[in-house]
Amino acid sequence: MTYVSGFLAAVPEANKEAYIDSARASWPLFRDYGALDQWECWEDAVPDGEVTSFPMAVKRAPGEKIVFSWILWPDKATAERCWASMETDARWQEMTMPFDGKRMVYGNFDTIFQGRA
Repeated sequence: MTYVSGFLAAVPEANKEAYIDSARASWPLFRDYGALDQWECWEDAVPDGEVTSFPMAVKRAPGEKIVFSWILWPDKATAERCWASMETDARWQEMTMPFDGKRMVYGNFDTIFQGRA
């Protein structure tokens, strides 16, 4: 099964197009390093929580939207090679993040089940 890198971020609504541009620009690099898929999803209906929630996790401020994204890899080693390349491949340094990266939540996951139609 695939390996997954997941991300959650709060992006200013005014930066939506810049975020899309950034995602499009990053895809060729992720693909070069072996990514199978990249998904970027813009908030449509994300409720505030009382105990936990996506907005609470990233400290969403007024005027921000939640972005939920993930990258699929063939395996953990491929993902790790990509993440290590961010220190050595100058193309990553040309990328800009149109949001506060300090509030981004991220992690890597082993797939334990996949349902597909």
